[in-house]
Amino acid sequence: MTRFSAWSVIKNGLTGQKGWDRQWRDPEPKPHYDIVIVGGGLHGLATAYYLAANHGLKDIAILEKGWLGGGNAGRNTTIVRSNYARPGNREFYEHSLTLWENLSHELNYNVMFSQRSHISLLHSPGAVDAAARNYNIMRRTGTPDAEIWDLETLKRAVPHLNYSKTARFPIVGAAVQKRAGTARHDAVAWGYARAADARGVDILQQCEVQGIVREGGSVSALQTSRGTIRAGKVAFAVAGSTSRLWTMAGLGKLPIESHLLQAFVSEPLKPLLDQVVVFGIGGAHFYISQSDKGGMVFGGDLDWYKSYSQRGNLPIVQDCAEAAMSILPCLGRVKLLRHWSGLVDMSMDGTHFICKTPLDNLYLNAGWNYGGFKATPASGWYFADLIANDRPHERIRSFDLKRFERGLQIDERGAGPDPKLHG
Repeated sequence: MTRFSAWSVIKNGLTGQKGWDRQWRDPEPKPHYDIVIVGGGLHGLATAYYLAANHGLKDIAILEKGWLGGGNAGRNTTIVRSNYARPGNREFYEHSLTLWENLSHELNYNVMFSQRSHISLLHSPGAVDAAARNYNIMRRTGTPDAEIWDLETLKRAVPHLNYSKTARFPIVGAAVQKRAGTARHDAVAWGYARAADARGVDILQQCEVQGIVREGGSVSALQTSRGTIRAGKVAFAVAGSTSRLWTMAGLGKLPIESHLLQAFVSEPLKPLLDQVVVFGIGGAHFYISQSDKGGMVFGGDLDWYKSYSQRGNLPIVQDCAEAAMSILPCLGRVKLLRHWSGLVDMSMDGTHFICKTPLDNLYLNAGWNYGGFKATPASGWYFADLIANDRPHERIRSFDLKRFERGLQIDERGAGPDPKLHG
């Protein structure tokens, strides 16, 4: 694998771009691996990389039913932040953000992480008080960039918002995390893939799991579209398809539902919005940023019916368009370029699972709701630690399947300073 540097870019630019190697191999499946990760999305790739990089493990395979990064990895709005206040979530996402800040250097691949600020709009004195409470918790527990902005500060930073006093939801201020921002989703997938491949991980694309063979209390083999693969340990990181594989393993029901989460991008515009802006009140839920290509990238709430369809629908288009016009009326004549849907696995309290399962050698990474993309580095880091050491790190002990039996809910719903306002 070619190591990227300023010199390699210049050299290949002068020689017709003919000196680049394949970024990762396309190997044939081996009959047995020590560890098999099902799911070649961001979390699966990150897990494989950290298993090799942090724990020195080599005999690892990733099984992806389609192409690398073709699932939720390429179907999200690329927001990265750590503005959480609940114990467990706060430390987890702060670690993830810290990993994001050095990820391009670690992977030797530009993931285009842009720390452009995450701004949650506030519309009442009560909302300001609630955000201040949570952001003060963040500041006192290791997140120094949590700020509450008054209206004048917000106007100077984002002048295009709807500041009319006659608006249905007048803006009175904002909760801001400056270290937050966006990254390029496909670059993250490619960066983790080439870094994992360089450490010996086999990435097997077009390799769908079609059956799971159990022997006693363990998984012994996976029947795939490319043959039977035996495994010492098996890890699921398949987002909205988790329930299907769980049933395939004969494990009954999970506290997870699969829903669609839709997103949109507009035609390219000249620079308009330097930040990520979130609007959520009165039943609305909306977030927007501008991509490096100029498109306005935005999304809203889930489709609250269960589905595996990965198709969009007009009610969500209308809902997001109305929210966009509420806070950015200048977008009124902008044309919609693309519209897509990702398949997300919603847990009952809105928080993820990184844990062992009832089967001795089966491990679960699921339930990411809105939080999957920004959690990528920490998810891979802690999941790899769990698989390698066969015990949860102290920071993820609460993220198990039995927390509901213990009466523990980590109810932050994957989203920001006030879950009641921002979903």
